[in-house]
Amino acid sequence: MYSNEKLYWTLIEHKDWKIHIAATTKGLCFVGSQNGTIQELLLFKDKYFPRIEMEEDETIVEDYKNEIIEFLDGERTNFNSRLDFRGTAFQNSVWSALCSINYGETKTYSDIASYLNKPKTVRAVGRAIGANPILIIIPCHRVIGKDGSLTGYRGGLEMKKSLLKIETKN
Repeated sequence: MYSNEKLYWTLIEHKDWKIHIAATTKGLCFVGSQNGTIQELLLFKDKYFPRIEMEEDETIVEDYKNEIIEFLDGERTNFNSRLDFRGTAFQNSVWSALCSINYGETKTYSDIASYLNKPKTVRAVGRAIGANPILIIIPCHRVIGKDGSLTGYRGGLEMKKSLLKIETKN
C-alpha cells in the first residue's frame, strides 16, 4: 500500500436519497445505506483502510456518483464502475456471485451458495452478503429468503424495498 493512497469520498444527495460513497484509485470501495451517517463510512474506513487519509473529492468519485443516480432514476440497469473489494477470499467470491444476478431478478441465499458450488455454506453466504460494503452496485438487495420474503439488509429493509421497486418499474 502506498503512503500517499487516499480514500476519496462524497455524499450523494438525490431526491429522497442521501448516500455516502468512497473510492480508491483502484475503484469504488464503499456505497453506504440510504440516509446513513458519515459514521457508517468512518467505521468502514477504520476496518479496511486504517492507515490512509480520507479526502472529500467529488470530482474523483463523480463517475460512480452519476451511475448510482442514473440507477436510482431507473435509467441504468448495470454498472461499469471499477470496484475495489477488500474482503476475504470467500466474501469476494460471494460479492462476485451477486454481480451475476441480473437487474430485476432475485435469488435466494441457497441459490448463491449453490452457484459457488458450496451448498452447505448458506449461513456463511448470508454473513458475507451482510458485510457487502458496496451497496446497490454489488446487488445484495436482490437476495431474498427461500420463502420469497425480504430478509435483512445492511441498508435497512426500506432501502431494499426501494431498490427492488426501482428494478420492477422497467
